[in-house]
Amino acid sequence: MDVFLADPSMLALASGVGVLVGFVLGLVGGGGSILAVPLLLYVVGVASPHMAIGTAAVGVAANAASGLVAHARAGTVKWRCAVVFSIAGIIGAYAGSSLGKAIDGDLLLAAFGGAMILIGIWTIVPKSSEDQPDVRLTLQSARALLPRLVPFGFGAGTAAGFFGIGGGFLIAPGLMAATHMPMRIAVGTSLVAVLAFGATTAANYAVSGLVNWPVAVAMIAGGVVGGFAGQRASKALGDAGNLLTIVFAVLVMCVGAFIIWQAL
Repeated sequence: MDVFLADPSMLALASGVGVLVGFVLGLVGGGGSILAVPLLLYVVGVASPHMAIGTAAVGVAANAASGLVAHARAGTVKWRCAVVFSIAGIIGAYAGSSLGKAIDGDLLLAAFGGAMILIGIWTIVPKSSEDQPDVRLTLQSARALLPRLVPFGFGAGTAAGFFGIGGGFLIAPGLMAATHMPMRIAVGTSLVAVLAFGATTAANYAVSGLVNWPVAVAMIAGGVVGGFAGQRASKALGDAGNLLTIVFAVLVMCVGAFIIWQAL
């Protein structure tokens, strides 16, 4: 188990990981948290896959909270849909993270690597959007929306908890499928669920002593700097951001293959 005393070199590396993850999030709009677990394991030197997942989940929740503030100010959060989706997902995140803790570390890493490859493929697949920006969860619309929001939320939460990731790659499409809200609103709304799922996973791992708090704090601090830099770079690059998204997807798939090779 990791030594929880503040090792300056480990904390410096964790801060650097936070900068990189935050930069990717700011640059391509999501997916950066999927890199946190392998970076914590192979760069920072966190001792076990379970410790890395628990520690990364803390950073996922913090990053989501930071992004949610900006989206709330921009009015791109459908709060009622987000709350229902998140409540169902919290149950799934608890179940998924409990299952993840019980699985052998190498097997969990192999499954995580497989998930990274699937996420990389999903990132470069063209998305379709059914534009219904005025969708609202009301007493009248609940009969149509609730039967879709609840199962999609539970499924996304289970995956997020099991792998210790934000799950935005599942949450935003799930919200779009359930409500037909446009992508820009689904991204903002999804952050409520990412925050809820990340916090649930982090809490479940923390009660088992599987969060390295000094490393998590250093990673979050680096993420603030990286996120700001990534957002500025994204605006400066403009249309080149699409190419960067493809490069990021390829990187994620390569890292996923490496993790599977290491685990097996």
